[in-house]
Amino acid sequence: MKHFQLTRKFFSVFLLILLVTSCKNEEKKLISPKGNKPLTSFVNPFIGTGGHGHTYPGATMPFGMMQLSPDTRLDGWDGCSGYHYSDEYIYGFSHTHLSGTGVSDYGDILLMPTNKVEFNNGADGKKGYRAHFSHDNEIAEPGFYKVHLDSTNIDVELTVSKRSGIHKYTFPKNSKQIVILDLEHRDEVLNSNATVYSNTEVGGIRHSKAWATNQMLFYNVQFSRPFKNMVFLNDTAKGKHVKAAFEFDPNDGQVLEVKIGISAVDEVGSKQNLQEEIGTKTFNQVKTEAQKT
Repeated sequence: MKHFQLTRKFFSVFLLILLVTSCKNEEKKLISPKGNKPLTSFVNPFIGTGGHGHTYPGATMPFGMMQLSPDTRLDGWDGCSGYHYSDEYIYGFSHTHLSGTGVSDYGDILLMPTNKVEFNNGADGKKGYRAHFSHDNEIAEPGFYKVHLDSTNIDVELTVSKRSGIHKYTFPKNSKQIVILDLEHRDEVLNSNATVYSNTEVGGIRHSKAWATNQMLFYNVQFSRPFKNMVFLNDTAKGKHVKAAFEFDPNDGQVLEVKIGISAVDEVGSKQNLQEEIGTKTFNQVKTEAQKT
């Protein structure tokens, strides 16, 4: 009987060693399935962005609160995620999106780089801040998104942490540098505001109604360079600011980075999320962390 128990224990230990060894070998395979290519290179975030897929291609973290993605569609069943592969215009880049749903919501805190102060988004066919783009000049990876805006010749790169993210805009030489903040984008806005704390920091709230009837998101935006001019569009009917334009000096450089934190609790939380997750980290550092995760 003792001999049987010893044999059984030995066999169990042998199986455990075999299992651990097998898992380690499998782990090596998962890290590098083909040479030294990372697993993220085998992921295509554009899957589901056409047809009735209702997915978005932008940057997000596993279980992350922020989904920083381009918006190409403002309404309709196939526009639930804010993006559809058949579209040709980008209205801007907002920070919350739903994936795979049949009902629309989110699209909070839209930012759009451009070269003129224009508050109309262009959906009505008139002049607006939306820009034409081509899939030939568009890249989507886990935790990273990049696109070239044909209408303004601006390159946009996006990356995220869990509750914060970074926009990186590269403007053409000798071009005006404008960033539009649109809090009226997509859903019905119940209340919103933008408070300017300095020439590099803006914060506020967006309170909206869509699938969720009482959706609130607080935000804190920090620019890498001070803006030299600022214009608000007043919503006099409701007594609030819903859109703003910030102009930056092109003599200070072609690249502008915009860091943003969000919170569903309060504005202080949005700033704390930004400071704790990103702080002084560079765009590439945040991108690397996101893709490693």
